[in-house]
Amino acid sequence: METHKHVFFFKAFVDRSRTGLDNLIAVVRNSEPIVREYYSENIELSEREFVRMVLVDVGFIIELFLKIHEDNWYSLDDPTLSRPWFTNKIILDLIMLENQLPFFILEEIFNLAFPPSSTDHPPSFLELTFAFFDYYNVQKLDPSATPDFGTKHFTDLLQTFHLKPGKSERYFFERMGSNALLYGANELHEAGVKFKVNTTKKCLLDLNFSGGVFEIPQIMVQEETEHEFRNMIALEQCHYPFESYICDYALFLDCLINTSMDVDILVHRQIIRKFLADSDDVARVFNGLCKDILHVNFNADYYNMCTKLNAFCKNPWNNMKATLRRDYCKTPWQIVASIAGIVGKRAGVGCVIRSDRGRVLAASFRSDFSGDLGSICNPLRPRSSCPKVVVESDAAEVINRIHKLLVFCDENHTITIKNVGDKKIQI
Repeated sequence: METHKHVFFFKAFVDRSRTGLDNLIAVVRNSEPIVREYYSENIELSEREFVRMVLVDVGFIIELFLKIHEDNWYSLDDPTLSRPWFTNKIILDLIMLENQLPFFILEEIFNLAFPPSSTDHPPSFLELTFAFFDYYNVQKLDPSATPDFGTKHFTDLLQTFHLKPGKSERYFFERMGSNALLYGANELHEAGVKFKVNTTKKCLLDLNFSGGVFEIPQIMVQEETEHEFRNMIALEQCHYPFESYICDYALFLDCLINTSMDVDILVHRQIIRKFLADSDDVARVFNGLCKDILHVNFNADYYNMCTKLNAFCKNPWNNMKATLRRDYCKTPWQIVASIAGIVGKRAGVGCVIRSDRGRVLAASFRSDFSGDLGSICNPLRPRSSCPKVVVESDAAEVINRIHKLLVFCDENHTITIKNVGDKKIQI
């Protein structure tokens, strides 16, 4: 890769630069002590070797961004560099925390090579950077609106793309402990929580739980996802330990996703777009992100959300409603069968519900009933194509109370409820 940098990129950068190579070297040499401080480990290189390494990397990045901007990437003579997958590999390398060059040295060299005062000056380096990493800029932040962006480097920019506008309040605690979300997505679903993909919010961190509905922006999970999150988390551990919003999000998902069943719920609701082999792989990604992570404080919005979700699941009334929906009202025919049981019990008679084709959908009989069932099982022809209610029974009051439920059935069917006794109701 070093050969490619020098032959195909650095030389092209120097050739198009509007200043001499000596001037470029002088800028890097003057900033050498500051640039060295950006590296966590001591770099055992002489001043000359260090300056050369930094300048080649800077020239490579600037020329790469310019070629992408000019749509001149695939015209390179080297067949390896012109392959589409190679661009993706370079992007992943550029967002790695250990590969970062200070943003200020990139801008300084760029402005020296292409003075802003020149008539044919290319877009600013910040604009070129936004264009190169446009895939991650889901909130469509505008570089021209914030010329003094203040980003440290590319990993820092990646994190900025994922943050919500403004800063949320944070609560201090020693450990997550009882503040954690106690239930996975499948358990929340069984308790009656409705998962909904939030298509209006572009920020991944913008979660919302209200009125039993949990809205989550869609996240794409693929091979690169773990790499991207690990670098943002490492950045926060090093530079933003008290504002670790990506860590908060990863920790929340770690609590929400424990098994493949949790993943399947979120995939079904289109909250997760899965590009991995199976759901277990997705669960492993999120379960491994927060290992050995020091969490000093936690997003107050997430803290309150965890409290609400835990309380929702512990509420007996919510559990009872969820059981009713799951066991008795999961399909239209289960609803009809449940209604048949209610009518038979409340009216003190047995009843049968059938479709217009005569197929018995549900039946309920008094335990002391005895008689000929043949008339019940014979199909009755529908009197009209539209549902019609004719009530001739002492149970009219009961039927009227459930009529609104019955109309949820397909209007192309005629439903017949027939008393086992001497009176009959047709719907």
